[in-house]
Amino acid sequence: MRTAEAVYRSPLAAAGGLAVTGSGKQQVRHAVRDRKLPSYAVVLVEQGQGFLETVACGRQSVEGPALFWLFPGRQHSYGPDASGWSERWALFEGSLVRDFVRLRLISEQSPIVALRNLDRVQRLFTSLHADLLDDTNLARASAAAILHQIVVSAARQASHATPSRRDGSDIAAIVEALRKRAMQPLDMAAFAAEHGMSAATLRRKVTTEIGLSPKGFQLRVRMDHAKELLATTDDKIEIIAAGVGIGDAFYFSRLFHEREGCTPREFRARYKRT
Repeated sequence: MRTAEAVYRSPLAAAGGLAVTGSGKQQVRHAVRDRKLPSYAVVLVEQGQGFLETVACGRQSVEGPALFWLFPGRQHSYGPDASGWSERWALFEGSLVRDFVRLRLISEQSPIVALRNLDRVQRLFTSLHADLLDDTNLARASAAAILHQIVVSAARQASHATPSRRDGSDIAAIVEALRKRAMQPLDMAAFAAEHGMSAATLRRKVTTEIGLSPKGFQLRVRMDHAKELLATTDDKIEIIAAGVGIGDAFYFSRLFHEREGCTPREFRARYKRT
């Protein structure tokens, strides 16, 4: 096997959502210094250790197995220590990546993900590389789907890492508590005090984590449950409204229309099985 393998592809004009434009694998002995890429990249370090340095995250240690994300137009340096490391990589771009960033599946401030399950990620990189070599429309679509899987797999492994306990609480537990209480009125100050922080701090942390304020998140949970009831039951609209914690059926219908672009009855007509 050669020391390094690489393949590059120009993105298809029709593949605006997500396109993989390169992939490869290599044994690395020297660091990349002060480079900027025109696209996003993911680097998988299978074995070895070294560093990653960017403006957003500073200089951090990298110890395989791990992967890290690089962002377009951002200066970065990275590489192994004197022993070298085994590396795979992929380049990607497209409008869907904005959703990855918005949902914090990839993060410029926390780009390194320690991997507990290297085998699965290795298989994904191998399949992605094979698809790029194939270079058909179907293979391009498959490569994009595999890149999506890499993003989700890494995010899941990151979410199972030891949570930070700054400010006395785990943000995942806070979001789950908000979900469980979504059908009840929320006293923000009291809820925040339960988790050892001010209402302003809790609101900021939740909004950063999920892109919605605590009350906005709870409203989304209520509306999602309302859609489920509309599609799977014959309950009257006022019963469903009360069931999701909104006593005024007219107010519920207005909120529903604002969020979904249709009335509750129109939603039921579209999706309920007869």
